[in-house]
Amino acid sequence: MTLYVLRDIDELSRKAAAMVSGGASKKEAPSPFTLVLSGGSTPVTLYRMLAAPPYRDDMPWHRVHLFFGDERCVGPEDSASNYRMVKETLLSHISIPPENVHRIRGELEPAEAALEYERELRRFFGEVDLPVFDMVLLGLGRDCHTLSMFPGSAALDEEDRLVKENYIEALGSWRVTMTFPLVNNASNIVFLVAGRDKAGALKEVIEGDYAPDAVPAQRVRPGMGEVVWLVDDGAAALLGNKRG
Repeated sequence: MTLYVLRDIDELSRKAAAMVSGGASKKEAPSPFTLVLSGGSTPVTLYRMLAAPPYRDDMPWHRVHLFFGDERCVGPEDSASNYRMVKETLLSHISIPPENVHRIRGELEPAEAALEYERELRRFFGEVDLPVFDMVLLGLGRDCHTLSMFPGSAALDEEDRLVKENYIEALGSWRVTMTFPLVNNASNIVFLVAGRDKAGALKEVIEGDYAPDAVPAQRVRPGMGEVVWLVDDGAAALLGNKRG
């Protein structure tokens, strides 16, 4: 694990944008660069940076394939949709082929949406046990959830599926989410965590006892890949050993 403590959300996002751009540029053509996007408010600044010069013009968008780590069970135009947020902040401003954007169809029934997205991943990556994404972007909730893996939810222990529907009791709603075996097979995993309100959760994930049911983000433990935490000063306020 590598932890970088940045001054604020802008500095954090610049670091993340450089990592995304660097990863895409290093991937040897014509191989695709596969990037899993995070929802929520924290990555909005990052996506806006990627949608503007210099990244907008320098990124090999024709070789970039964008996937979604999770989605609310709503239509693509709903204000709660992760896809809509990404479309407004990034997709509408870059020249990426439509077929390179692989959205979760949240307008379907949850189980159907999860199965369809799993089939989409199988079609793209071919006959492999577990796909390998080049980079996965993750967030962290105040309750220590990541993706749509909330404390105590049914999908936490899923071992066989790549994508799973997950009912979130506290929210009274369904989500569709990638599972931990899939995410933990990625080459690079980057957490983006900003704000003083995330300080308690960040400390629990990084420095707390291992409690994967109550602290789902602790389940992000890749076998071969690297985990990088990009956090701002506010989120790092309670950490005992700041570094990076």
